[in-house]
Amino acid sequence: MRQINNVAVLGAGVMGATIAAHLANAGLDVLMLDIAPNQLTPEEEAAGLTLESPQVRNRIARNGRDALKKLKPAPLFLPQYLQQIEIGNLSDDLEKLKKCDWVIEVVIERMDIKKTLLTSLVPHLAAGAILSTNTSGLSINELAEVLPPEVQKNFLVTHFFNPPRYMRLLEIVPCAKTDPEIVAGMADFISRRLGKGVVYAKDTTNFIANRIGVYAIFKGLEHMLDMGLTVEEVDSVAGPATARPRTAAFRTADLVGIDTLVHVANNSYEYLPDDEEREVFKIPPFVQQMIEKGLLGNKSKAGFYKKEKIDGKRQVFYYDCNSGEYKPAAKPKFASVQAVKQIDDPAKKVAMMVAAGDKGSEFAWRSLRDTLIYTLNRIPEIADDVVNVDNAMKWGFNWEIGPFEMFDAIGVKKFVARADKDGIAVPEVLRTIDSFYRFNDAGTKEYFDLASNSYQPIPLAEGVIDLQILKRAQGVVEKSSGCSLHDLGDGVFGLEFHSKMNSISGDILAMAQKAVKRAEAEGVGLVVGNQGTNFSVGANLMLMAVALAEGAFDDINMMIKQFQKATMSLKLAKVPVVVAPFGMTLGGGC
Repeated sequence: MRQINNVAVLGAGVMGATIAAHLANAGLDVLMLDIAPNQLTPEEEAAGLTLESPQVRNRIARNGRDALKKLKPAPLFLPQYLQQIEIGNLSDDLEKLKKCDWVIEVVIERMDIKKTLLTSLVPHLAAGAILSTNTSGLSINELAEVLPPEVQKNFLVTHFFNPPRYMRLLEIVPCAKTDPEIVAGMADFISRRLGKGVVYAKDTTNFIANRIGVYAIFKGLEHMLDMGLTVEEVDSVAGPATARPRTAAFRTADLVGIDTLVHVANNSYEYLPDDEEREVFKIPPFVQQMIEKGLLGNKSKAGFYKKEKIDGKRQVFYYDCNSGEYKPAAKPKFASVQAVKQIDDPAKKVAMMVAAGDKGSEFAWRSLRDTLIYTLNRIPEIADDVVNVDNAMKWGFNWEIGPFEMFDAIGVKKFVARADKDGIAVPEVLRTIDSFYRFNDAGTKEYFDLASNSYQPIPLAEGVIDLQILKRAQGVVEKSSGCSLHDLGDGVFGLEFHSKMNSISGDILAMAQKAVKRAEAEGVGLVVGNQGTNFSVGANLMLMAVALAEGAFDDINMMIKQFQKATMSLKLAKVPVVVAPFGMTLGGGC
């Protein structure tokens, strides 16, 4: 595969512009093109410009690029990266594609428009250039029909999730003629250079993440109505309590746009006539009414939630699906949800939540039960294996654990017994296995392959180290309650935090100094990192608060000195030290 340095993005809407921004973040030179306008603005008329003026013809692309300065969250690492994005239009500048190694089509989700554009590109593509479409669910094989065979072999879906800088998932879908070497080369480039988590999907409507994620939201809607719950009560369960993001179900819908969510659901309903759960994707009347009222979510400042200032104070309201009116948020407190707030381990949270026995727990069980069964029934339709599906939901919808990891958390046999009790049909494979993931005797992590009915090793990309596997295979060099020291191989040691929220306490500070000494005496370097939800939320403030309350100021002083010694030992080590922060990196962690 050719080296990728120059990329063209065709389409300067929010998605196209933010993809262009992330490519610029990665140090690539970007050409962003959009259509030439067919009408002047009043400002352009006043300036004496015509439809042939270059600044008019490039207006749409220029506006898309300029909007990147104001978008939140910021799509660019640094404002000056904007200079790497050249603009133009699809009428005058297609010849510039000859210098591009990768061309990404990001125009409106209409098959006819995409086909027309793809056809027009063919004479202008460099030999061997990669051509991809950012469709979120249109058929890659149908799109490929308009391309000659030599272009088809370099043609694939590269589906970025929005916003591209922040969402890790990228779904790759080849067409029937795509060269496997191109697929492998693009997956490597996208994961290494763009920092994406790549999953391989099939040419099916809405691919993996949107198919499962939107099903989960609409099935949740169904159970909400059946159980007489509110939007707010559902979100209290469908978020961190069940190992999913804080935006849960309905805040996610507001974030994405309720009209967008409905568009994805309509696609599933229309193009999946044989789906056994097709009726779930039918839009409930109250949701249709919300769209008709213009209640589209965050972009219209009102959706399932809205915020208002009353007497100078901000108040949150939720949409009542029965009355069609907004009601003040009441912050529901299910006992089950309160109990799992004390648990960090996402698998334990899910297991506790579905077993707790109150109304919140019953909703968690019903919604997860149906979502997990639906997901299992989608293999091999949407993906070849459980690993791709789990990764898609973790990277695309920010689930802490994927659907098949949830099966294991609940316990496959317990899941089957309870579903049987509910009178729900379960796939036969669930009656034959104990878990979807396991470690073999050699410490290798394996997944259950539904195609071969056997366990297979989970492939790890070259250069990737999984601490969970490493610990089982080699053990740890040294360990305390809050951290561990590992031998990462090649003379490099690794210091891992595993305290609650990876907060920093005395044992971590002491181990940091030991780690430096050991690396200096026995190795060539040290990596400070972990695989938690966040790198570190900072110092353990509870310990500090207790010391303050007791007036133990000497202890506090000693803690501060210990922190200073630990950070200076990392800074002044005689071997290279690399710290790998991610997610929340606050206070002392920063």
